[in-house]
Amino acid sequence: MAEQEPKIIPPFDPGASPSATDPCPFCSISSSYSPFPPDQPPPADSPSIDPFQLAPPAFVVLSTPTLVAFLDILPLSRGHLLLCPRAHRFKLTDVTSREAAELGVYLRVLSAALVRATGVKDWNVVQNNGAAAAQVVNHVHYHLIPRPEIRASGRFRESFTMFGRGVREELDDDEAVALAEQVRRSVALVLEEEARKGKL
Repeated sequence: MAEQEPKIIPPFDPGASPSATDPCPFCSISSSYSPFPPDQPPPADSPSIDPFQLAPPAFVVLSTPTLVAFLDILPLSRGHLLLCPRAHRFKLTDVTSREAAELGVYLRVLSAALVRATGVKDWNVVQNNGAAAAQVVNHVHYHLIPRPEIRASGRFRESFTMFGRGVREELDDDEAVALAEQVRRSVALVLEEEARKGKL
């Protein structure tokens, strides 16, 4: 079987509404990846989560009928995730009550999974609304950003800045494949543990 060319996501104009000529990159990800049970994610080599069916690639860690979460391609730290509703919603006030409830549930679950997958015990949850608030993609999304302790490591020259600003480096594809797999497995483990405790 011939290898399929990845679907190219053109650069997004933050001042525009999504259209055929200026599509929303998060809508492209949402439409390219089918939902899978978070407690039974597909294996890393499954075509259903192949990150390279899009360009730039999308490393999906959660895909429900309502939401999708994936690694940020310009992370502020290792494990930086984005969580958004599948439907195109501009600001948080535009999401439905069902979407808001599921976002709340999975912010908590993804936070626990991210700590487990990265070993970093502190993190930020950041959500920006509108250009003046530093929202770059006009599709509501949450950032989950691990914050490793840099003072204890002696890496004094590194710094993290709050609210989505700071030094960003392009995501390494090989590392991202492995990390996305770790996060998916961690989500399944968190859900399994919470089901046993009757927390869900």
